[in-house]
Amino acid sequence: MNMITKLFVASLAAVALVLPLASMAGPDSNQQAVIQKIQQAKKELAAAQAAAGPERQKRMEAHMKMMDEVMAQMQKAKPGTGMTPEQMREWIDEHLKLMNEMMGQMMDEHHMMMQGMSMPGMGKK
Repeated sequence: MNMITKLFVASLAAVALVLPLASMAGPDSNQQAVIQKIQQAKKELAAAQAAAGPERQKRMEAHMKMMDEVMAQMQKAKPGTGMTPEQMREWIDEHLKLMNEMMGQMMDEHHMMMQGMSMPGMGKK
């Protein structure tokens, strides 16, 4: 299994693990830190898309590392105690929004990798 496939499978597993834990709070400082990392990763992915050759590979590896770090943070994320049901719903909604953003970036990354492999019909949007 190549690294992209492993990352994709790991991210799907993380979503499955995180969803049951997501029943607890509203946007918090940990989520703000994750948002910042996701934004940095998005910039790195855009730089990779604009680059070519070894520079592109270097940027892709940096993006994959960032996504791995964010995924680890997301798996450890737990809402604060004593939240109202409304605060808990807000936390869950924010967590799901962040997971969706991560999955979108990973899919874009996957498409780039498929284009790099020159597989007919793959990686084209």
